Amino acid sequence: MYVKITNGTVDTYPYSVGQLRRDNPQTSFPKQVPNEMLAEYGIYPVTIETAPSFDMRTQKATQGDAPILVDGEWVLTWSTTSKTTEEIQEYDDKIAVQNRATRDSKLAETDFYALSDVTMSAEMTTYRQALRDITSHANWPNLEDADWPTKP
Repeated sequence: MYVKITNGTVDTYPYSVGQLRRDNPQTSFPKQVPNEMLAEYGIYPVTIETAPSFDMRTQKATQGDAPILVDGEWVLTWSTTSKTTEEIQEYDDKIAVQNRATRDSKLAETDFYALSDVTMSAEMTTYRQALRDITSHANWPNLEDADWPTKP
């Protein structure tokens, strides 16, 4: 990934060696164009910064639109911002739907214990009730693996 710089500012990003060849049809370039030669045309490699760690529930990470010059290298950076109350609620609603589907699946796995000709153990009855009550858990809807009841 490359950037084309004109007068010290980003002209075109992303930019490719193919575009350099099209922009300069009268110039013969080697198959592998060295960075030194690219720099003569204002073309520089771009380092893409690793995405930051962030809390997906309350924050969002956004990659920059164009690289910036950092310590002599062109870098595509990330920024982290807080989500709005509405965005957090939307995230929680989506997670709640996913967790309800997980709960329903776990209940379905044990439905055969609830048939009239099967005697359900007290542990299985407790487990199934805990699954039904999961929506009242203190961490709902943002459950950790440890928040789910253990199947007997």
